[in-house]
Amino acid sequence: MATGETGFSDVMFDLVSVQYHSLKAGHDYGQYVRDARNAGYDDVASFFEDVMKEDSQRATRCHELLRELQGKEDTGGT
Repeated sequence: MATGETGFSDVMFDLVSVQYHSLKAGHDYGQYVRDARNAGYDDVASFFEDVMKEDSQRATRCHELLRELQGKEDTGGT
């Protein structure tokens, strides 16, 4: 497998990146839910909750795939 500048495969780096961004976005969406609720827009808050749930599922799937790949390739560890 191709190894990027980090010493990890490009695929592992990509999965970690998607996982990070999904988790970060999920954290941010919590504020968006509060903002929408405080403004009285329950339908918008529900939308943000749905998006937050999707990102949580995405992060979980990345974690599962990373665990599967861990045993299949050299992760660059010393």
